Amino acid sequence: MRIALEKVGFRYGRRPALSEVTWEVRPGVTGLLGPNGAGKTTLLNLLVGLTRPSSGSITIGDGQKRPSVGFVPQRFSTAGELRVVDTVSYAAWVNGVARSECGQAAERALAEVELADRAGDRVRSLSGGQRQRLGIAAALAHRPQLVVLDEPTSGLDPGQRLRAREIISGLGERYTVVLSTHLIEDIANVCERVAVLAQGRLAFDGTVADLTALVDESDSSGTLGSPFERAYESLISSLGDGRD
Repeated sequence: MRIALEKVGFRYGRRPALSEVTWEVRPGVTGLLGPNGAGKTTLLNLLVGLTRPSSGSITIGDGQKRPSVGFVPQRFSTAGELRVVDTVSYAAWVNGVARSECGQAAERALAEVELADRAGDRVRSLSGGQRQRLGIAAALAHRPQLVVLDEPTSGLDPGQRLRAREIISGLGERYTVVLSTHLIEDIANVCERVAVLAQGRLAFDGTVADLTALVDESDSSGTLGSPFERAYESLISSLGDGRD
């Protein structure tokens, strides 16, 4: 299943947000990094179909029918009085799953995010980390071709973040996932590949190891952080920090 952007551009009035972005998203979990203003939000909106490119093309699947995408916004919210399983079942139905199959789809999706034991509980009883996992389950209920996660671990405590990382990593074995985050350690611990946006352009596309290799391990300049973090910061610095 192909997910590809070809010379994609987008403008807000006269201001360009993305320019000539050509990118093929591979199976597994791909991280999306970039400074504020680099174009990440615009790119996510294009991938999930909230807006259309000003130029270029985006292909998801065979391109012959409406693509199936699951999206988890940074702050997933739903009615606290609903049962957990009903929240996911409704998401399945909204995304085209037959009514008779929604219950089974919800049970499967909840199991994928380790919430099957909370299926009958009210949403209001869930912790912040569990609510975020509920959002992921809702996005998975219709078995999408592409899963887009926007800052899925933001605001979570260290224990919740670790568990979320483990779940997202497991999703990469079954789905094509794009993970957008400002938490560089999430990318380093979860993703096989990483794409970096800077000034609305694709500045890097490769494996986490490829990006890490850009920094000299013998460099003792005093820059803090892991080799991956240092390589990312060095790349952004070389591009003039990548902000619009």
